[in-house]
Amino acid sequence: MTIETAHPVEVTDQDFGDVVESAQGLAMVDFWAVWCGPCRIVAPIVEHLARQYAGRMKVAKLDVDANPRTAQRFNIRSIPSILFFKDGKVVDTVIGAVPKPYLEKKIEEHL
Repeated sequence: MTIETAHPVEVTDQDFGDVVESAQGLAMVDFWAVWCGPCRIVAPIVEHLARQYAGRMKVAKLDVDANPRTAQRFNIRSIPSILFFKDGKVVDTVIGAVPKPYLEKKIEEHL
């Protein structure tokens, strides 16, 4: 399954390993929850970055309430948390609502 689309793909506890950790190249995962105000601020930025970097990196979203095992595995204590994976390994983390240029800089560092 490829997730190099122009939209973030929802991942779960069940498919996180296959979709994100088995992927080659850069993957950005937004850990979020429906009730989280700052997550709603970051969501359109993540959507835009998925379009902007389509074909160059994978973008996924994981609802921490529906998928607590994966959130716990990566020690997610604050949301939104955006983790960057390179060839299946965590290489960077951004916590909180940050502006789009900040995320673009992180992406470019790891592409």
